[in-house]
Parts: sequence; structure tokens; C-alpha cells
Amino acid sequence: MRVECYAGYKGHERPLRLHLGGCSLEVVTVEDRWYSPGATFFRVVVDGGDHYVLRHEDAQHIWYLSAFRAVHRQSS
Repeated sequence: MRVECYAGYKGHERPLRLHLGGCSLEVVTVEDRWYSPGATFFRVVVDGGDHYVLRHEDAQHIWYLSAFRAVHRQSS
């Protein structure tokens, strides 16, 4: 997984786009952000409505996918 970020004065301030398995997903909303020792977590919604929890390891600058919830889509 690769994450494109807005990098402000604090470094990786917020994710803008996720790249997963050949797909590029635009982050529509950052719903929440919280901090733990050495890491920052982001709960985001991407285009299409799916939810992801991302963890950024601050010292190593590595991103991890911590959780995923798909939106139920009705088939037509």
C-alpha cells in the first residue's frame, strides 16, 4: 500500500489518496485522527464510500492498513 499525503509543517498531515493493489482511491473525508506513541491513525472515507483506518509510523514513515469497512452496494 502506498499513500499520497498533504505534507504541511507537521510532515504527513493527512492522506489524500490510497494506492492498493493497482487501484487508486481518492480520500473524500478524514473523519477522525488520533495519536499513539510513535504513530498517527486516520479514519478516512474514500470515493465510493468505503471506510479505512490507516496507521502512519512516524519514525519510519511507513503506512499500514489497520481496518477496512466496505459500503453495502445494491446490485441493479
